[in-house]
Amino acid sequence: QVQLVESGGGLVQAGGSLSLSCGASGRTFSSVVMGWFRQAPGKEREFVAAITWSGSTTSYADSVKGRFTISRDSAKTTVILQMNSLKPEDTAVYYCAARGGNYIVTRGASYDYWGQGTQVTVSS
Repeated sequence: QVQLVESGGGLVQAGGSLSLSCGASGRTFSSVVMGWFRQAPGKEREFVAAITWSGSTTSYADSVKGRFTISRDSAKTTVILQMNSLKPEDTAVYYCAARGGNYIVTRGASYDYWGQGTQVTVSS
């Protein structure tokens, strides 16, 4: 089993920034992909960003490209989502997810492990 714990959510004004962290513990993989997803009230869960553990490959949803950056600190088994220029439409519960492998997929059902989620609220 892999345990994922998110932190860093909160309330911010439009145009502001937040940084989300996801700490991983438990089972180790020879290769792993870490992703961030979000779900707004009344909407389906959507892909936000993902990174291979080597850090060599990243992927972003079009809606966050140029504003969000995903990175990882393998020494601390932590993945960080830096969110800048936040918009009210970024308001959602953000979830960290993990899957074994070395290629990125954007389909949430392909991820095996999930964190509990952290709320991000952007006021206008």
